[in-house]
Amino acid sequence: MSEARRPERVAEMVLRELSAILARELRDPRLRGVTLTHVEMDDDLRHGRVFFSHLEGTERAQAALAGFKSARGFIRREIAQVLNLRYAPELDFRHDRGIERAARIDELLRRTRDRR
Repeated sequence: MSEARRPERVAEMVLRELSAILARELRDPRLRGVTLTHVEMDDDLRHGRVFFSHLEGTERAQAALAGFKSARGFIRREIAQVLNLRYAPELDFRHDRGIERAARIDELLRRTRDRR
């Protein structure tokens, strides 16, 4: 594996494994409706940012963020066991507002078309 691409490859593996953990092991109701959008890893693979969206918008996303923070240690242990990395990455969870912004732009474009 090329060193330049390694953070990208590890990010893909973290996303895949975290999606599985979310689906089968985390029972926190605050995490219902969450979609993991992407992961970014630092070059040293010790820190990563996990981006997620929520079907019900920003307010529920804030509750989901609290759910992720409370499960952070469990998630980190699970990721470390499966990925067999030298260091278990410290993961920072962030609300990805890209989908909400795209929906807002679509709504504005629709309104503009309807006025014509």
